Amino acid sequence: MKEATYIPFKAQSGQDKNLANFLTEGAKLVTKTEPNTLYWYALKKTDGSFGIFDFFPNEAGRAEHFAGQVAAALNANADTLVAQGWDKGIVANITNSTVLSYKKPGKNSASATQATYIVLNAQAGKEQALEQLLTGAAPIIEQTEPKTLLWTSLKLNSNTYAIFDTFTDESGRDAHFAGEVAAALKAQADDLVVGGWENGVLKNIHNFEVIAEAER
Repeated sequence: MKEATYIPFKAQSGQDKNLANFLTEGAKLVTKTEPNTLYWYALKKTDGSFGIFDFFPNEAGRAEHFAGQVAAALNANADTLVAQGWDKGIVANITNSTVLSYKKPGKNSASATQATYIVLNAQAGKEQALEQLLTGAAPIIEQTEPKTLLWTSLKLNSNTYAIFDTFTDESGRDAHFAGEVAAALKAQADDLVVGGWENGVLKNIHNFEVIAEAER
């Protein structure tokens, strides 16, 4: 798992349910037709907006995904379902990143119901230190957080990083934010992250409900 893509978008007025149903069917199609899409999540925030987060083994896998049946179906239906349509509502919101480290769900894990995405801007000159902290976190998550299913640290550009993770339920998310990795990030946030813990981490947390998922 080396590449990731996140796309936030909003439903056209009155199309929330139809868009959610479309994404649920999309997960099934990803499973059937995209062997190089390793994980694919359809997400919904409490404010009613949606998102897709997916992971690939390489750039070719990402290219296959965007040339695949789900992307084509979303393109064909975007004017009806997505605010601002395909170009402005989907394509303009694509964020690609590189996976630095990860903890995968176990083979018999429960399905994810919750997810969190956090964007972190490194303090000038602290990029390598923040990257090292994030890269080293995956084994700790593996050993100490059974309800954290997928955990990934991501690099968006030279000074912007992110974490995306999924959980069995709200208690899994709560345990994660009370865990060792969160404590280490909090302890070093003032030094490593623009805005520190309160303004650089907590204010950049995006919580989601997982409405559909596909995985290999």
